[in-house]
This record gives sequence, structure tokens and C-alpha cells, in this order.
Amino acid sequence: MKRQFRRLSASLAGLVLCALLAPVLTASAAAPSDVPAGFWAEEDIRRCVEQGYFYLEGGSLFGVGKEMTRAEFVVVLCRFFGWKPTLPPRVVYEDVSDDAWYAGAVEIAYREGAITDQNGGFRPDDLITRSEAASMLVRALGYGTIAGLVQDFPHPFQDVRANSGYISMVYGLGLMDGTSVTVFSPNDTITREHAAVILMRLYDKIHAGGGSRTGLISSAEDLPGLKGYESVSISAARLVYNGSPQISPSLEDEELEEIRDLARTSGARQLLHVSGGPYQLREGGAGEMADVLLEAVKNGKYDGLTLEISGLTTTPQRKELTAVVEAVRQGLGEKLLYIIVEAPAWKGTISGYDYAALGEAADRVILRVSSPAGSSAGGTPTSPPEPLEEVYYALSRMRGLVDAGKLSLMVSASGTAWEDDEAAEPLTGTEIQKLLEDPDTRTYYSGRYASAYSQLESPRSTLTVWYLNGPAIQERVRLARLFGVEQLCLSELSGVMAETAEAMP
Repeated sequence: MKRQFRRLSASLAGLVLCALLAPVLTASAAAPSDVPAGFWAEEDIRRCVEQGYFYLEGGSLFGVGKEMTRAEFVVVLCRFFGWKPTLPPRVVYEDVSDDAWYAGAVEIAYREGAITDQNGGFRPDDLITRSEAASMLVRALGYGTIAGLVQDFPHPFQDVRANSGYISMVYGLGLMDGTSVTVFSPNDTITREHAAVILMRLYDKIHAGGGSRTGLISSAEDLPGLKGYESVSISAARLVYNGSPQISPSLEDEELEEIRDLARTSGARQLLHVSGGPYQLREGGAGEMADVLLEAVKNGKYDGLTLEISGLTTTPQRKELTAVVEAVRQGLGEKLLYIIVEAPAWKGTISGYDYAALGEAADRVILRVSSPAGSSAGGTPTSPPEPLEEVYYALSRMRGLVDAGKLSLMVSASGTAWEDDEAAEPLTGTEIQKLLEDPDTRTYYSGRYASAYSQLESPRSTLTVWYLNGPAIQERVRLARLFGVEQLCLSELSGVMAETAEAMP
């Protein structure tokens, strides 16, 4: 009988918790009576209550000034992220009984990676510290691995000795401030109103309105509909140097006109995409190159220019590119100017871009994030396009250099391929789609890298392909929004997977 009663109690507790965790817009909608008008957190408290992340105590009190326990904070996180507890809850920690009102929240938060095993104990009734809240929040977002990588990143807090990566991230993303310019107070506790402010900061970043999409087009084959694209950059020319800078066509006239007709029909603005390398940048030749680029835009009646000069590594190259861009900016007038640059990488040596100067001159700075070569050691080859940690590093390095409103994050439409342990030629979106249609293809999703990969076995070898599907694109959209970046650029619109294109903002 005692066992049955306990099981019944656990089930009832789980049902109550499920109701508590579900966001409700009408319950507890009355203004809390203990929040004075003009209170510093008044608006965030009101919104949290309306969203159902916090419930009023005693029907009318928010609990201003009340410190939160670890259990209470986990419950609020579950409500915020929409995690539904299993019923009845399963015991994860020895100090959390299955009939505790927060048991289901603790279990699902553990499953989602927001909390970790702590020698068998969760300490649910302990007051949560600022450091612990930072760690839970970053892990709830799925960025625990990134936090481990950025633990040596500089930050202004002289009192941080542990959880440095997590604290660096919540500070860098604008989710938590220090208690002073140089002090984070990691062991201080947080109150209910502090938690409300943190959650609303995150909510506003994730749910920021707007967002736009753009992309590159190098072929008329298998082009999707372009409706919803702010602009498209048509890869119709490349820079060459033959005693002077010149433009060499990359598309036949008939194919180019087919692309432009589709862009006109969709209403997307058309930019001429011109690519080149350091060889074309000759000291003192900025004016001449700018004239060539401006003439190409004018003759083609384009709405602007997308310039991509890759492989720059020296100071003279950096200065010359900046001079070219500034001259082009002046000559374009009201037309658009986009600049594609190689983003800073964790282990990269690229120093050939004056990002700040380019950001001042251009309408958009498009970051082409590096994709590591990948590796395979007898297991599954690992080579996700634009891994989240590389995206994070690139965007964090851009902060303070280029206005977030001018930044655009480029995402891959193709996939990296491996034949057993050997790297193979990349697959286009069309080729990936055909691979997925094969009934023998096995498809997976790596939460670690926020990337999809598929494998197809044949008698001779195993083909492994890493690519960005809808969920992977959405993860990059979310991370970009945390930095205030609202635009994404597809690296290739010709033959892009429908799922990838639809996931763009």
C-alpha cells in the first residue's frame, strides 16, 4: 500500500509539474502586488509572468528579493525552453526523490544537458549562485563544448576562478552583467527578479523580429524559387590581372539572363559577385581596380556589387583591399556593396582584412566561416560545415569591429564527403538530396556539432557526408541572433536542398 501511495503521489506531482511547466499566457496574468511602479525589473517580471515562466506566490506576489534555489531555477529553465518532463519522473540524483515537485524538471534538464552529474547529488534546496546559473543557462543552450573552448578567453572579471568559459559566454552574449566593471561575484546568489531579467534578455535575442536571407548563384541549374530573398549575388565574373586588372566572365550570356529573369520575377535585388585573390591586388592599383569593378556593375545594370577577395595574409594586401572597397563605395552611390571575407578562425593565421574599415564602407560584411578539414581514425569521419564553435569564435571576434546590423553569416549549401577514411569531393545540395532518397542511406544528427550526416555502405566502401539540414541551419540562426546578426547568406543557391533553403530566416 505504501508503495502504491508513493507511486500515486509521484504521478500526481508529475501532473502538477507538467501543468506548471507549460507556458500559459492567461494564468497569473494579474500584475504582481509586490512590484512597485518603476521597479528596475518591472517590465521583465511582467513578461515572465505572462509567458508562464514564473507563477505568482499566494495569487498576487512575485517574490521580489527572494533568492532562488537550484530546483526552482531548473523548473524555470524547463518552462522557458519548453522541456516536458516524463511521467512518472525517474530518479537521476540520490538527493532528488521521485515524488519531489521538481523531480520531473530535474530529470529532463539532466537529459537535455543543462545540469550534470555531481557525485550523485543535485543539492536542490541550495541557493543557486550566479556562476551556477551561468553554467546551467549556457548548457541549456547546448553550448557546453564551446564554453570549454573559450575558458581562456579574456574577460574583465578579476574574481572568476572557475566556470570561466560559461561566465565569459553569458557576459559576451549580453545575458548577464558583472556586479561591477571588474567583478562578477560568482558565488553570490540570484533573486527571482534577476532570473526574470536574464530570461527576457535571452528571449528577446532569440525571438528578435526581422531577419533576411541572401545567397550566391553560380549556375542556372536546379535553382529554387527566390521569393523571400532580399538579394542574390550572381557569380558572373572574376578578377584577372594581365598588366592591369580586368574582369573575366564566368557565365555564358544565355545562362546569366536565365538567372536574372528569375531574380527579377522574385523581386530580389541583383548584385554582381566578383571573386579574386591576392595576385590581383597590386600596390597603388586600388583606383584602377575600382574603376573596372564599377564599370562592370554599370554595364550590367546591377543593383550593386559583391566583392570577394580571398587568401589575404599581409598588411599591404589588407590596405590595398580597403582602398579598393572605399573607392568602390564612393563610386556606387546608392547601389549596394557587399564584401565577403574569411572569418577569423580558432587556429587560423588570416590577418589580411581590416574588418572595421570594411564594415564602415560596405552595406554588408559576409563572414565565410572556416570549416576544418576534418579527421577520421577508423571511426566515423568528422567534418561538419561551419561548426558552431567556429561560428561563435568568428562572431565574437567581430563584436566591436563591425556593426551587427551589417554582418551576414554565410552557411554552406554543399556537404563534405568521405570514402571510408579518405576525404572525397564535396557534394552539392542536389547530390545530397539524391543520397537521402536512397533507401539504404542512414541519416544521423550530431548535437555536438549541430550538423547532419549520412552514410551509405557499398561492398567496396562507406560514403559519409556531413551537411547542414533544417535543424542545423536553425542552430546557426539562433547563435547568430544571440550576437544580434539577423542575416544569413547561402554559399550556393544552385541545387540547394529544399530543407536547407526553407530553414533560412
